[in-house]
Amino acid sequence: MHLYEVLRRPLITEKNTALQAPQGKYAFEVAAEANKEQVKQAVEKAFKVSVTRVNVMTVPGKRRRMRGGWVMSPSWKKAIVTLKPGDKIELFEGV
Repeated sequence: MHLYEVLRRPLITEKNTALQAPQGKYAFEVAAEANKEQVKQAVEKAFKVSVTRVNVMTVPGKRRRMRGGWVMSPSWKKAIVTLKPGDKIELFEGV
């Protein structure tokens, strides 16, 4: 898998924003086939920062009602990336 295909989108939520300033943790939606090493390399190359730790989890899909029936939204993979103290990702600043 190419490094530019690993990161799908940044996750900007209230909980993730609270983790950024004090702990230097940033959340991304990543490709389902990506592993921790690929996520680390992709973040370091894309944002030119040093990554110290990567936590990866699969978020299960939810059951939702649609037009009188039930459908499942797809599962997806989330990565929480911890940066070296002092490093920041400018994409998340000011959100």
